[in-house]
Amino acid sequence: MNSEKEKLAGMTLEKLKAAVKAAGMPAFTAKQIADWVYRKRVRSIDEMTNISLKNRESLKQLFEVGYTSPAEAVRSVDGTIKYLYKVENEHYVEAVYIPDGERATLCVSSQVGCKMNCLFCMTGKQKYTANLTANEIINQIFALPEFEKLTNIVFMGMGEPCDNLDNLLDAIEILTADYGTAWSPHRLTVSTVGIR
Repeated sequence: MNSEKEKLAGMTLEKLKAAVKAAGMPAFTAKQIADWVYRKRVRSIDEMTNISLKNRESLKQLFEVGYTSPAEAVRSVDGTIKYLYKVENEHYVEAVYIPDGERATLCVSSQVGCKMNCLFCMTGKQKYTANLTANEIINQIFALPEFEKLTNIVFMGMGEPCDNLDNLLDAIEILTADYGTAWSPHRLTVSTVGIR
């Protein structure tokens, strides 16, 4: 993956509008991109067939969709699956898929390591390395093989979500906004040690 290109996945609609404006495209293109990236979950700009070929070529010069499959999956006997996702600078984070009857919850990471160092948590012992970008947070959700089965998301994987507030809020907006997946906020939980 070319890390010099910006990733569309993880951009809010306002950020997509700014991106297409900078690329000289009409504002409505942002809504089209959001539909392809968040509702259809395409992996390449070439799949965005209602955007002109010329504009798709322009987009490909600057951007990539930015979804990457998990690097590894470890399955437990109870059906829980721990996924490992590669992020920037050769680091990895975990997302855990937890099926429970008609519910299926995904536990999502927000940082590589953590500054909080809570005694009960292994992540704090790894030391804080980096905040995840909105793309890296969203990718854990949208690139999940079981995405269609998800009923709930809990931001309580690696890291303290509220210590990475801007990227967390972008991810939550994408999940709850009409241009994204339009989930009810009641399906999302943010677990924090109390940072405000």
